[in-house]
Amino acid sequence: MNTLEIIFTISMIVWFLSEFLYKNILKSGEKDKKDKDKSTLNLLWIAIPLSVALAVTFSYITEFPITNEIWILYVGEAFILIGIILRFVIIRSLGKYFTVDVTIRENHKIKKEGFYKYLRHPSYSFSLLTSLGLGLYLNNWLSLLFAFIPPFIAFSYRIKIEERTLIEQFGEEYLEYRRKTKKLIPFVY
Repeated sequence: MNTLEIIFTISMIVWFLSEFLYKNILKSGEKDKKDKDKSTLNLLWIAIPLSVALAVTFSYITEFPITNEIWILYVGEAFILIGIILRFVIIRSLGKYFTVDVTIRENHKIKKEGFYKYLRHPSYSFSLLTSLGLGLYLNNWLSLLFAFIPPFIAFSYRIKIEERTLIEQFGEEYLEYRRKTKKLIPFVY
């Protein structure tokens, strides 16, 4: 195993371990407004592992390279690491307001600073960046599609549910915030 393969393997372990810990530690509490999630957490826990499994499988069974250049592996791994690290930073910045299920916490406020000045869902953006990185690292067009599209669809559904919940809770304040920010990609989408 070369150094890049070792870093990739470690990053995959860290990615899954961190997501497993988030899922088990950062759930809503008894005082929170629950029952808003509409099974989006379950959908994500099906879509993401399935997409990873399919992406890796297709990288072994088909040869459909994005490029014959090695730089793609480095770009892919860089996206994976940036995605994991910045998702962690975002989750920490939200503090007590971050939950893995769609929930309104007691005294909940809309965060509008830091990454949230530009994006409404930066933790999802960085999770998707990790998925994109996986597809690039595997250097296979089918792997890229399977690594990215299922999580993107699952997060899009979750965003719809989450934003409906935030509009119910915050009304015009959230609608105004939504008009000034993008969902997932700064200045674009």
